[in-house]
Amino acid sequence: MKKNTLIAIILSTLVIIGSTYLQLKLYPPPAQEEQQLAQSEKSVQSTETVPQNTFVAKTELGSKSAGGVEFLSNPDSNDQNLTEKIYTVKTSLVEASFTNKGGDIISYKLLEHYGADSTENVEMIKNLTESNRAFSIALGNQTAPIVDQLFHVKEEKLSGGAQAIGFYKTISIRNQDASISSFILAKRYIFYPDNYMFELQVSINGDESLKGLNFNSAGYTLKTPPQIGPDWNTADKYEYRTFMSFSKEKEKTKSYTLKTDSVQEITDPVGWVSISGKYFTTIIIPQNSNTIQSTFLLAPKNAQSPIQDNQIALIRKIIAGSAITDIYHVYIGPCTENYLSPYNIPSKNPFQLDNIRIDSVAASGGLLYPLEVGLKWVLQFFYKIIPNWGVAIILVTLLIKLLFYPLTKKSFVASQRMQELQPQMQTIQAKYKNNPQKLNEEMAKFYKEAGYNPLSGCLPLLVQMPFLFAMYRLFNNYFEFRGAMFIPHWIPDLSIGDSIWKLPFTVPFFGWTDLRLLPILYVVSQIVFSKITQPPATEQQNSSMKMMLYFMPVFFFFLFYNAPSGLLVYWTAMNLMTLVQQLFIKQTMHHTSDAKNKKEVKYGKGAKK
Repeated sequence: MKKNTLIAIILSTLVIIGSTYLQLKLYPPPAQEEQQLAQSEKSVQSTETVPQNTFVAKTELGSKSAGGVEFLSNPDSNDQNLTEKIYTVKTSLVEASFTNKGGDIISYKLLEHYGADSTENVEMIKNLTESNRAFSIALGNQTAPIVDQLFHVKEEKLSGGAQAIGFYKTISIRNQDASISSFILAKRYIFYPDNYMFELQVSINGDESLKGLNFNSAGYTLKTPPQIGPDWNTADKYEYRTFMSFSKEKEKTKSYTLKTDSVQEITDPVGWVSISGKYFTTIIIPQNSNTIQSTFLLAPKNAQSPIQDNQIALIRKIIAGSAITDIYHVYIGPCTENYLSPYNIPSKNPFQLDNIRIDSVAASGGLLYPLEVGLKWVLQFFYKIIPNWGVAIILVTLLIKLLFYPLTKKSFVASQRMQELQPQMQTIQAKYKNNPQKLNEEMAKFYKEAGYNPLSGCLPLLVQMPFLFAMYRLFNNYFEFRGAMFIPHWIPDLSIGDSIWKLPFTVPFFGWTDLRLLPILYVVSQIVFSKITQPPATEQQNSSMKMMLYFMPVFFFFLFYNAPSGLLVYWTAMNLMTLVQQLFIKQTMHHTSDAKNKKEVKYGKGAKK
């Protein structure tokens, strides 16, 4: 080799090494998360290069087909020794159980929360079957069967007390051109201490022959459990299941309540989607929403349960290339802003999530929301003074009644004034009963001469109504009431109905299983309140007034029989406090009237002398 050629080779090598070094220093490679995101985005942008029906299903002995893909029997010799096993990951807050069949979750218990009337932890995964488990993968769309083969398992202890469990499986498929390709399907779950959210990584790593995955115009489908816990039944009218999605493009949330056997497709990219009950929720958050082709909300009928299933299916876009990693963050836990709002602040969650707004799931929204926030703050203030939520409810109700006492008094005075004017009003009504126009004119003239405004009794009540409705919504859904005792052996849990006796049977039609005292106290307080405050009625009004006196309380008795104890404590306390207020106002007015009459008599006598 000539000397000049050797020097050129050496110099070229040094230049390459030097330029590579400088490039790494000046332009460091992106973090693993950024690489995965870029890789996902690249695969999304190039999906049009993957032809439809890349894989075709054929029925052969020993093969298992799924939505356009043929699984070859025993593609990996190590699989022959696999047997189904259950694996458990436990943190301070949750205990998750997995099967290596598909790498799916089969149990998810919340260790700090217990079922109603139970010492068992709340189970958040319900109605599983062999063909429908939690966070299963189906190669294809939402109708494709799940991957149900045995996976290899790897358990890890990570820094900071985090734990990971991974499941991986080599899958061989027959392509459209009859060639064979293989890829490793991997699912890795990462759990952090003191956190209800975990990370799920879904990876596809194929050999050189794999040009993409296109199963009936989809890459794969990720499904939540068929139903979220805890258990509930049709007799509980205050429990529910509802879906919610967040559109990153529109920066808006949208709620969905599905009827049995209905399906809702969301084609817009979702920042997250959730299924929520009254107190708990499951939220799934794709790290890159652009990889999601569509989201299906499913409510199929369950033959084993009177309640329909409620499930989310995320359809992944066609996968271009031979390797991708998709990341999902999954929250399974209490549906309360205290737990959900930290995920809006990167420094307060280990996933560095920022302003994802999943706390919208717990917010009731609407015009009354600011009032609910204020009432919640007052409720928590009283609880800090006296750590009993039942007492806090009564104190908040008392505070509201005191604040609105002037309006209540004004309304009562207006009602009394109306009673005084009734004889004259009835005379006018009888005189002009056949002339509505003249009747209205004379009534307006009469009100003006009497100095009475017929709306003066209604306006004070209208001002109070938003506060009453806000208190109703708050006390009906407040998470802190769950498991909170008010009175031992009678009201052990403010989130469910009280019980003084367990019935030996279920009351037909109503589904009642307990004898409850609070609904009875509520009805009695309502009837007593109505009888004392009811104004004198004419003979014509007597029958209708009597019907309303008993009909409405009895109607609410059936409506509220299974209502949460916290709600009934509020209603009953409000009735009793309003009754005391009315009696006090009435007594005060009598004293004022007596004093006025005495003064007039005294003045009259003095004038006579």
